[in-house]
Amino acid sequence: MPKITDGVYFIPGQDEMMPDSHTYVIGNPSSKDLSLIDPGLIGKGNYKVDSIEKMGIALEDIKRIIMTHTHFDHIGALFEIQNKIPWAELWVHHLEGEPLEKGDERTVYGMEMFRQICKMQYRIKSGTFTFRVHRKLQGGESLNIGDMVWEVIHIPGHSLGSIGLYYAPDKALIPGDVLYADHAIGRFDLFGADGEELKKSLKRLSQEKVEILLPGHNRVVKKLPEGYVLQTLEQWEPYLT
Repeated sequence: MPKITDGVYFIPGQDEMMPDSHTYVIGNPSSKDLSLIDPGLIGKGNYKVDSIEKMGIALEDIKRIIMTHTHFDHIGALFEIQNKIPWAELWVHHLEGEPLEKGDERTVYGMEMFRQICKMQYRIKSGTFTFRVHRKLQGGESLNIGDMVWEVIHIPGHSLGSIGLYYAPDKALIPGDVLYADHAIGRFDLFGADGEELKKSLKRLSQEKVEILLPGHNRVVKKLPEGYVLQTLEQWEPYLT
């Protein structure tokens, strides 16, 4: 698990038949107050935990799991991770946290056809993705965690409750699946997705100075060109209607 910068550690997703999201651990290890961002695809929990331990990070120091959003490739391994760190709180934006607590899985699968595929491939029962959410985020919070302050930015469009996490001192952004490297963006044809909202979210992100891009998939970029987010928006804007 490579260290990206002080307080940011990266576990790359392992794509197979389905994509596995990247996982990040944020916080200064000396604080013993770390956060795990996005567990990843079902079946990848042991790999993610092993990667953390190989870096010498103590599992007991991980105090919370924060979801950028609750799509299957990001939340599928949550049960596996929770089995290893049952004390960790779950933090999710309220627009997806509330459905999770009610067992409404539309925010997990995105479309009915994909739900059926996942149920058959992984033998998942209906109602599996029902979780207690300890903190429902709103967007606009400043999270004082791990001796760092991360801003929560609500960036809907790929999903209802997508959030970005922004660390101003290093100009580091964790945008989930809203924005990737190579001028790519997340799809906007799933349940709760909306092209117009995605356009607004990209415009919102363009207001931040971003030098380190830590997306949910694709490659991490440490020296993002100035104006990258706005250029990406301009490229996709004709399709975001």
